[in-house]
Amino acid sequence: MIICVDLDRTLIYSANALDLGIETPRLLCVEIYRGAPLSYMTETAAELLRTLQDYVVPTTTRTPEQLARVRLPGPPPSYAIASNGGHLIVDGELDGAWTAQVTARLAGCAPLAEVGAHLRATAGPFVLALRLASGLFAYAVVDRAALPEGWVDALASWCAPRGWAVSLQGRKVYAVPRPLTKAAAAVEVRHRLGGGPLLAAGDSLLDADLLDVADAAIRPAHGELAEAGFTRDHLTVTATTGVRAGEEMLAWMHARVRTRRTSPSWRCGTS
Repeated sequence: MIICVDLDRTLIYSANALDLGIETPRLLCVEIYRGAPLSYMTETAAELLRTLQDYVVPTTTRTPEQLARVRLPGPPPSYAIASNGGHLIVDGELDGAWTAQVTARLAGCAPLAEVGAHLRATAGPFVLALRLASGLFAYAVVDRAALPEGWVDALASWCAPRGWAVSLQGRKVYAVPRPLTKAAAAVEVRHRLGGGPLLAAGDSLLDADLLDVADAAIRPAHGELAEAGFTRDHLTVTATTGVRAGEEMLAWMHARVRTRRTSPSWRCGTS
């Protein structure tokens, strides 16, 4: 079994995304940035993750450098997917063969330089920073309160005929080539590991393809996919939001791994 799990707002949570409510769970810091704690999961989620360490493939839009800041419980995973599928990390090293495949797939899309130039030309004071990530995609850090209505939609309309997709996640607006997908990288990992059921979890539109390709999937009741009403027959939605949803999703995964171990005829399901 392979479990591909998005990180931010799925497995790990910044302080602004915790959504703690009245009863505060015990938290474990899993990321330090510039000397300050940045991302957390509940201690219960951390214990569940330790039981799944042989199966979990962190699958993120973060660059390899950003991913390296995250210290999940347990030993480093054998496989990780970074840069929205653009990089495959095997035993801590970038896989050159996969990088070459991705480069070939992106040949039909508008170049990153063109998209980056358009972002710079259309950015207003609501754009706090612009980044070109790993030479593969672009993102803008924005002030959500000052973000003009229709700006993201206009960017998406400009990007679409050029083979790019746009996604708004928290304070970041991503522009990503359409062939650059987490799903493609997840399928590659499954192939390398000899097949088997694929479980997946994610919260954003950039996770939709990953959830679609999985045999069974789960998303939190928050995030872009929740706002879009994203549903599938093989998809479960959490009852909770925020960091507790991360815990709930790991419990869902744990239950399916346990069933797989005890029932040779097991098949993935959403219940």
